[in-house]
Order: sequence, then C-alpha cells, then structure tokens
Amino acid sequence: MTRTVPGRTDHVVVVGAGLAGLSAALNLLGAGRRVTVVEREPLPGGRAGRRELGGYHLDTGPTVLTMPDLADEAFAAVGERLRDRVELLPLHPAYRACFADGTALDVHTDADAMEAEVERFAGARDAAGYRRLRDWLGRLYAVQMRRFIDANFDSPLGLLTPDLARLAALGGFGRLDTRIGRFLTDERLKRVFSFQALYAGVAPARALAAYAVIAYMDTVAGVYFPRGGMHALPRAMAAAAVDAGADLRLGRDVTRLERSGTRVTAVVTDHERIPCDAVVLTPELPLAHRLLGRHPRRPLALRHAPSAVVLHAGTTRTWPHLAHHTLSFGAAWRRTFDELTRTGTLMTDPSLLITRPTAHDPALAPEGRHLHYVLAPCPNTDIGPGAHAWSDLAPRYRDRLLATLERRGLTGIAAAVEQECLVTPADWTAQGHAAGTPFSVAHTFAQTGPFRPRNLVRGTDNAVLAGCGTTPGVGVPTVLVSGKLAAARITGTRARPAAAGGGHR
Repeated sequence: MTRTVPGRTDHVVVVGAGLAGLSAALNLLGAGRRVTVVEREPLPGGRAGRRELGGYHLDTGPTVLTMPDLADEAFAAVGERLRDRVELLPLHPAYRACFADGTALDVHTDADAMEAEVERFAGARDAAGYRRLRDWLGRLYAVQMRRFIDANFDSPLGLLTPDLARLAALGGFGRLDTRIGRFLTDERLKRVFSFQALYAGVAPARALAAYAVIAYMDTVAGVYFPRGGMHALPRAMAAAAVDAGADLRLGRDVTRLERSGTRVTAVVTDHERIPCDAVVLTPELPLAHRLLGRHPRRPLALRHAPSAVVLHAGTTRTWPHLAHHTLSFGAAWRRTFDELTRTGTLMTDPSLLITRPTAHDPALAPEGRHLHYVLAPCPNTDIGPGAHAWSDLAPRYRDRLLATLERRGLTGIAAAVEQECLVTPADWTAQGHAAGTPFSVAHTFAQTGPFRPRNLVRGTDNAVLAGCGTTPGVGVPTVLVSGKLAAARITGTRARPAAAGGGHR
C-alpha cells in the first residue's frame, strides 16, 4: 500500500498548467476533487507553450509526441476522449535519419516496413536483428511500464518484485550500446536506437539498457503530430479541465505557500490568496523547494541532463529531403557524448534534430512559408559555458549551426530565413530551469525510480510534486504519468494502468 496524503483533500490547488499539472488536474477532477489551477503564463502549456513571431506559430517546447494513450487516460478521467479534442496525425516515417556518409534511413514504426528498410539499408542480417530487437523492446516496455514507470515508490524496497527479476533477465541492467549491439551490427543503425539516451542525460556507453524503453516509444509505439502543433495538446487538456469544473487562473505568479504546522493551507499569488486542502507543485524543483521552504538532503548533489540550443527559423523555402522529423548525425559519436556530458564543450561535429511542422500543418506559417525547428544538444551550465557566456556565444553559434545545415544539404538556408528565434541555456536559466537545461535531472541510476526526487515532500503532509524533475522522469509520456501519480497520492485511487502496447486507439 503506497503512501497517500492524509486528512481532508476536497480542494486541491495545482501550481502550473503544463502537461504534468493538467494531467494531475484531470485525474483529480475525475476522482471528485475541486481543482484550481494557477499558471504564471497567459497560456496553458508550461514547456509546451506557444509563441507568435511574424505570422509563424512556434512550439516553445517538445516537438515529438509518442504514447498518446497516456494523454488519452487523462481525458478519460473526466469522461472525454483525446481524439474528440485533438486531431492526431501519425507520422510516416516517424523520423528520417541522415548520416555523415550521405546515406539515409527512414524509421518506420510498422514492423514490416521497417524490416524492409533495414534490409535495404544494411542487409538481411541486420533486418533479422531488427525483428529480434523490436520484440525485446516490447517486452522491456511491458515490464517497465507496469512496475517501474507507472508506479509510485515509497522506498527502494518497492523495486523488489518479480518484475525486477524479469527486467534483469531481459538485460535491463547491462549497458545500452552493448545490448543494442547484440541485435544490430551496422553502427549507423545502432545510433537510431540509442541516441534517445541523450534525453535521459547519459551517454549510450554508460546508460542502462533499461533506457531503451525510450526507443520503444520512438520506434515501435508510433510518433504523432497534433494538428495545430504540440501546443494543441495542453490547450485541449486545459479546455477539458475547465469543462469538467476546474477553475483555471492564468497570469498568476505564485509567491508563497501559507502553512499551519505540517500542512499547506493556502496558495498565495500576486493576485489573490487561495485556500486549499492539498497542493500539487509542478514548477522546476528549485522553485518548488523554495516555495516549500526546504531543500531535501541528498548524499550527492543532483546531476542535470545536457541542455540544448534551439533555432526556430521561419523560411521562404524548404528542402525536399527533410521529413517531419529529421535526425542529422555527424560523423562523431562517442566524442559527441563526451563533450555533452563530461568535458562541457560545444559539439564539434553536431548531431541535430530538425523538425518541420509545416510539413503536416501549413497553417503554422504564412502562406507559402515554412517553419523549421533545429535542436542542437549542448552542455548544461553546470559543466559547460555559464548562462552569462551565451550573450557572446549565441550569435556565433547560430552562424555555426546554419553553416552546418548548409553543408548537410540545406542549401541557401541562411538567405531563406526571414523570421528567427534562438533559444540558449541563458534563456532556459531565465525561465527558472536548473543548470540551464529544459531536460531537468539526468536519469543516472542514482536518480531513477525510487532514487529520483520523490513526489511526496518530507515535512509537508499535503504537498505533492509532479513534472520532469520527479517520478518518473523526463519526456512528454513520463510527465503525463507524473501528473497521474501525483493525483493518486492525493486521492488514494488509480486510473487503469497504462497499456503496454502504446499507440492511439
């Protein structure tokens, strides 16, 4: 029996209307709680926000949507369906991977299509290996989701279940790149199934094989695009919450929490005082801890994931070899991860994610124009250039990015840019992200599962955390789960477990 918030929990204030906060709100509403959501920005969404720039509609956060069933669970809590609120377009291919040697691979989530593509790209041996890899990823996901991802932990003893033995038997505690190498021999293919470790903040050579669960979400369960951009998802979640009775207050900055003994009794914003029986806090951990008036003691300081530079470019043209999502790999691989996670230097041969949302929704740009989002991982400000250094670095790095894209086939891109926005670790720092990274706390072994900052707060009986800094971790799917887990801490009930198969039904 996992711990829950004791005492009265009739009225819950959720601080933050990002994906975690909205997921928590919908699950709380479904359990009969009265819910007030306060958000400092004028729009819901949190990291998944929206910015208008000269007729272009920019998603300010994630651009890849996987596991939409997890969002559908939040809607189902109030008797709604995701598909009635958001039009989801399945992406075929999910990604296009372009390599330094000039080759390219389309990553399909359909098993037969991907097997044929792998055979074309790397031969029959790796095509057969892909089938075995796909089966392994599915079994890995099934074990992890029901016991290690979609689960609240009160202590490491919660790991001691038969599923722990199943995970060990699947090789989940080995190294990611070694395990992938048991199925695939082509070095380019290995990258497609291991680059996701970067989002966990760990190089594939050091990451646990269990983190291949992210590759399952990307390459098996399917990648989707919400018409209207990623911001359409939190916008729809907020609308569903309001229709279910939530009081959504935007443009409200929480300044403090009132307490009586070990309980929060009210949330105070720059506009009002809101009495409450419990509170869900979704801001970055430093802000949440500051509001709580305490910082948990840990044997070791938290390590943060790498950061990213993002170039939003509104252009007068596009390039036919780009898919909706294109992975542009440099020749370097291990050195790249060393730079990002150890030496703290900017990538000398960058691997990039290029997203072209106007490929499926031209309305996100003025007529005849195109929108490109270029994400370049970079060291966080703990080990790399500090936030202050980016005022000088930013324009030079922007030029380097465009020059790299030009060399990789985006001929004339610099001249084609008519609107742009460059986001650097300095901007993430200004938004309150610790270590200047939007990817929060890294998923090292010591910061995963029951070892990650927990969602219950020692010394405060009725406060629960949600978001990427707490259980279960970073990424759209896991952040949605974190909201559900936070709600379960308050209500003592659980929605049905997440499906092992994934996909949108």
